This record gives sequence, structure tokens and C-alpha cells, in this order.
Amino acid sequence: MSTPSGFDELIHPSTRLSVVALLAATEWADFSFIRDSLSLSDSALSKQLHTLGEAGYLEIHKEGAGRKRRTKVRLTGRGRSAFDGHVAALRAIVEGAGPAADTTAATESAAASTSRTQDRQQHAEAGR
Repeated sequence: MSTPSGFDELIHPSTRLSVVALLAATEWADFSFIRDSLSLSDSALSKQLHTLGEAGYLEIHKEGAGRKRRTKVRLTGRGRSAFDGHVAALRAIVEGAGPAADTTAATESAAASTSRTQDRQQHAEAGR
């Protein structure tokens, strides 16, 4: 089986996929929110943000100075397109792996996942 169109090797590692999925559910997120949500160290998150930023998938905005410095992150249009394409590719892989009955379960799971993402986005927007 060949790799489906849209599969993104840069996003695929679990930590980067988690970062991008979290950012897909909101417009901007604070560094500390991402770090705490994904249980990452500052250095581990910084490394992943740097890699995704270099690829043009993230916009990173730093404000303030010293101890009051605040870093905010968001997906760029390119990042959102890459994430959407990667998710579609993963769904194609999963759907192609089992019998037709499994396709219904995968579709229902994808719908539930979309609903959870929308709930997170609403929660994040309410907190702003």
C-alpha cells in the first residue's frame, strides 16, 4: 500500500501531531497552555515549535520582556492545510485497513473526534 496523498512526515511524530491538533482547535494558544496540556517540558515544546515554525506551519508571537515574556502560537494557513491533509491521509489508511463494516466505525469515530475538537475550540474561545 502506498502512502496516501497528504500524509505529512513532519507532522506525523506524536508530539508534533499533538501540538498541531491542539492548535487546530483554537486561534491562538499560550506556550504554557500547550506545554501543560501536552505534559511537555519547556525545552521539548520549544524544539517542536521551532521545527514546525521553520516549516511555515506556525506563527510564533513573543511579547513582553524578562519574566513577563509571553509566547503565543497559532497555526498558519499552510499549517492548517497540512494538518487537514494529514488527518485525511490517516483516515484513508485506517479505512483501507479493514472490512467495510470497520469503515462505518471509523466514520463515526471521526465524527466524534470532530465534535470533541469543536468543544475544545469553544472552550478555548470562552476562556479568552
